[in-house]
Amino acid sequence: MSTEFETPVASSLIYPDSDGQPLSDNTLQFEWIMRLKGNFDALFADRPDVFVAGDLLWYPVEGRPDIRRAPDALVVFGRPKGYRGSYMQWREDQIAPQVVFEVLSPKNTLSEMARKLEFYDLYGVEEYYLYDPERNHLSGWLRQGERLHQLGTVDGWLSPRLGVRFALDPQELQIIRPDGRPFLSFVEVYQRADEAQQRADEAQQRADEAQQRADEAQQRAMLLTERLRALGLDPDAG
Repeated sequence: MSTEFETPVASSLIYPDSDGQPLSDNTLQFEWIMRLKGNFDALFADRPDVFVAGDLLWYPVEGRPDIRRAPDALVVFGRPKGYRGSYMQWREDQIAPQVVFEVLSPKNTLSEMARKLEFYDLYGVEEYYLYDPERNHLSGWLRQGERLHQLGTVDGWLSPRLGVRFALDPQELQIIRPDGRPFLSFVEVYQRADEAQQRADEAQQRADEAQQRADEAQQRAMLLTERLRALGLDPDAG
């Protein structure tokens, strides 16, 4: 259950909640950001100590509001759920987001992504994933010792922190939950819910029809019994 996160009294320095940049550059990037954030929310819904956010500014250093990044999705283990205007690490027991995701758009440049990798490397991210939905290409980095090291392959990779598995099919990235179910878009979630409800309704209808036939059969048997008794016959006689 989500609890409201109390924000301490602000210092004289201002740490903006927005960097003035849009959440996404196109519909495909936006859909993937929402899919990641929503599915991680669902995956860790019963974990009050796991905080998930999307496009939230992360300030790792107190007194330096100029040092910041807003990952497309981040997961923090060891911090409570609840509202944040931004993630100020010194107010979060100095716990850095362990897992971050970036979703590429055509607007992103190589130098920009290199700066993001350097930032996540420097400030303690354990797992960093970069997905290009247009090319259907996923890259990953894992912290080993003091540095992030690029994974040789991510197709079939099992995230140590998240417990999810990544699989690249011909169309798009598949992220598989520990229980074997895939991450779904909101449309797919609703479609599957509707299909499940339809199956339940059909099963209930079949059960109702079977019960009606049983009731009708019982009623016919009772009428026959009454007629036999009216004729002076005992229907229970052997």
